[in-house]
Amino acid sequence: MLERKNLEKAYEPGNIEKKWYDFWLSRGYFTPVIDPGRPPFVIVMPPPNVTGELHVGHALTMTVEDVLIRWHRMLGEPTLWVPGTDHSGIAVQVLVEKDLAREGLTREQVGRDEFLRRAWERAIRSRKAIEQQQQLIGASCDWSRDTFTLDEGPSRAVRTAFVRLYRKGLIYRGERMVNWCPRCQTALSDLEVEHKESAGHLYHFQYPFAEGDGSVTIATTRPETCYGDTAVAVNPTDERYRGSVGRTVILPVSGRAIPLIADEAVDPAFGTGALKITPCHDPTDLEIADRHGLPHVDVFNADGSMNTHALGCEGLSREACRGHVVREFEEKGLLVGISPYSHMVGHCGRCS
Repeated sequence: MLERKNLEKAYEPGNIEKKWYDFWLSRGYFTPVIDPGRPPFVIVMPPPNVTGELHVGHALTMTVEDVLIRWHRMLGEPTLWVPGTDHSGIAVQVLVEKDLAREGLTREQVGRDEFLRRAWERAIRSRKAIEQQQQLIGASCDWSRDTFTLDEGPSRAVRTAFVRLYRKGLIYRGERMVNWCPRCQTALSDLEVEHKESAGHLYHFQYPFAEGDGSVTIATTRPETCYGDTAVAVNPTDERYRGSVGRTVILPVSGRAIPLIADEAVDPAFGTGALKITPCHDPTDLEIADRHGLPHVDVFNADGSMNTHALGCEGLSREACRGHVVREFEEKGLLVGISPYSHMVGHCGRCS
């Protein structure tokens, strides 16, 4: 005799879905049976970062992938969906540092071993939460192949790939301009840089000619980078400087002589139309410098402080050095003016 049961007024997924998901797992429905006579269908899950829990974007991607996987499985094809998670090293580091900050500690104070222990603890906790979420959503992954990017297999595969590329001459070490976070002490991709509008100032300085009278006035938002100047550039069509191209000017903060050059990349309408060229600290300046064979002078340490090229300012912060440079120009009678200027400034998306 059949037992009559009333339907619940509201759907309770916990009473139904876990039962059937466990049933699928127990029957091995998500583990493919290899059939040499049929081409397999495989998706490697883009591994979520172990920095917390999944969000609705993950759910959307997983749903699309699961639809494809289940369809090909219904067609009778050997079908594999490989699950996994990504260690996301720097992002996890930032989270652990925030945990430590709440305790009044830094990574230097706790030491390498304790910091790694905390990082692994957080990563494992997040990985378990992510796996539980994936199963609750019904993802038909082959959990016997669950992978973490720091597992020996993936780690060896990455090293092997790089070694092969190096041996083929396809990998080399070169000097490039990068986005650098002085707090994280790491390079950032362009996608990890958040540009925010910042109220600053535009400083107008005079660079005297090395011979004869006169000077060239430049405009900059970052006076502290003057120590890295290797030229002043103007647009070749700018009539104001037609007779000055080829002459030499003196960099007031160091006494170094630098050339006045012409390059079409200079915007005559910006500032005074004369652009100080600081190859190590501006992408456009670097391109101009390389076209003209100018030297590269990096004025910052990895922590954002000034290095030995910043004469008299070594070890100072950027802000302190900026004030020093402005005062020096003013004392020498070479400060033309300071005006308010709003511009976009890059910030680290990992720790901002």
